[in-house]
Amino acid sequence: MKLRQNVRHFASKKALELPVVGDVVHDKLVDLHVSIFAGWADPDHREEREPHLEAFFDAAIEMYLVALQEGFDEATAREMTHIVGTFDFHNHGWAEMMEFPPEEVAAHYERHREFFERHGITSDDPLGEFAPEGGLPEAPETPERLETSDFPHAEGGFADDVYVEDEGGETKRGGDEEPDNVSVRDAPGAP
Repeated sequence: MKLRQNVRHFASKKALELPVVGDVVHDKLVDLHVSIFAGWADPDHREEREPHLEAFFDAAIEMYLVALQEGFDEATAREMTHIVGTFDFHNHGWAEMMEFPPEEVAAHYERHREFFERHGITSDDPLGEFAPEGGLPEAPETPERLETSDFPHAEGGFADDVYVEDEGGETKRGGDEEPDNVSVRDAPGAP
């Protein structure tokens, strides 16, 4: 999968692991992700999807932290959250929100199979043990879109590894090393 990576991602990683600040940054990251992906949603369904997206991204950020604690680098841990997001969007038929095409679902799962299996994650159960108690809020499905959509945000051809696009637009395989001078103040929502 292809992601962007900059100092804000490293600052967020650092901030999420801190008491108090971590909660503030966590909430801001949930808001940011809901805003981005709801913005990609069909306008006729945007508002009704938002509670589902909020709960989903709240859990996905917890998954990200666990992946970091298990030793995954920032880009890989973040990629896994985007992969499970696309699993969820695929399951709901939200083709316009998917970040890779449906034919790459299995390949993305296979790359992270060990982590996913360890935490009960499948393409049909994208959050596994990270799912909120009582499940996610229901949101209307649009399965017909999987057959008729052109997947405007899906970028294929990156199913074999993590690819990172830097601020200069260069794409390379693998994530960047964390810079030495990262400040948590650069994280979204950090006080």
